Amino acid sequence: MSGAPVTLELSAPVVDIARALIDFPSPSGHEVGLADAIEAALRAAPHLEVIRHGNTIAARTHQGLPSRVVWAGHIDTVPENGNDRSSVSDGFVHGRGSVDMKSGVAIGLKLALELTNPSVDVTWIFYDNEEVESAKNGLGLLGAAQPDWVRGDFAIVGEPSNAIVEGGCNGTLRVEVSATGTRAHSARSWKGDNAIHRAHEILERLVTYQPATVDVDSLAYREGMNAVGIRGGVAGNVIPDDCTVTVNYRFAPDKGVSDAIAHVRELFDGFDVVVVDEAPGARPGLTHPLVQQFVTTLGVEVAPKYGWTDVARFGEWGIPALNYGPGDPSLAHADDERVEIAQIEACYEGLKSWLGSH
Repeated sequence: MSGAPVTLELSAPVVDIARALIDFPSPSGHEVGLADAIEAALRAAPHLEVIRHGNTIAARTHQGLPSRVVWAGHIDTVPENGNDRSSVSDGFVHGRGSVDMKSGVAIGLKLALELTNPSVDVTWIFYDNEEVESAKNGLGLLGAAQPDWVRGDFAIVGEPSNAIVEGGCNGTLRVEVSATGTRAHSARSWKGDNAIHRAHEILERLVTYQPATVDVDSLAYREGMNAVGIRGGVAGNVIPDDCTVTVNYRFAPDKGVSDAIAHVRELFDGFDVVVVDEAPGARPGLTHPLVQQFVTTLGVEVAPKYGWTDVARFGEWGIPALNYGPGDPSLAHADDERVEIAQIEACYEGLKSWLGSH
């Protein structure tokens, strides 16, 4: 699944690098071949110190400058669905990972090689397993094993943001809400208590739930509370005694995980609630001088990030972070995933100008 050996030509135009990355499939858990190619390309640069942790590759400059910026992007994608080869049409690059986030990775790789004398010291991190459970996240594992490699004054996560700045991110919580009943033969259903029928109240609470829009540091974060799965049933002739609804709560970064859990338990009072996954959000951090300088220099719009990204991980490490990368986030993971070439080039030029001039 890792594919044939590949050589990355990072002197090529950034769009060509993006296409080369797309053409090398790297779904979560199968990034080793692409990680090998990235490591080889970065180790060829004498101005970079390079380490590898699993399938995460990190490189950094050492100029002794007073500030350090960390740029991070993940090299994995969700599985392809007939879109594992890149193509170009109507000003867009198409293919799995074009948005999320191989175009962003192409920018990071090209700049890591080009910026031999940046105006701040830079750490570049290309990590695996972002699209799966948090425990496997390569950035998190690198931070635990080599904490000095994720430290900086400011972090940029190259997630798709439509070539604008998206500050912070919502937190995410996944819970299982269960209705219980009593088994019985379906021919004598009155002797049982159908748990699937009882689950209607869980669904009704979700249908009538009004998600909030919360202002955090002048950015309006939209929340969401949704059923994302349901399971129940024993056999075709048995009244079920259990039905479980999986609920995903996306919460604004004014709340911690414990606040989010308390809110969900209150909403589903009377039902068993089990937390199965959690990740905190991140406040925008727009007041930090480097962040303000970055936003001012680029002259782009600033908006909230509704999805969860690794800016939250940097936030936990006490590092202000934002999202900045090419691609419409609503097209991430879509079968018609595509990114506008003009956005790839704009983000590349914007980062190159800022890292090389301020």
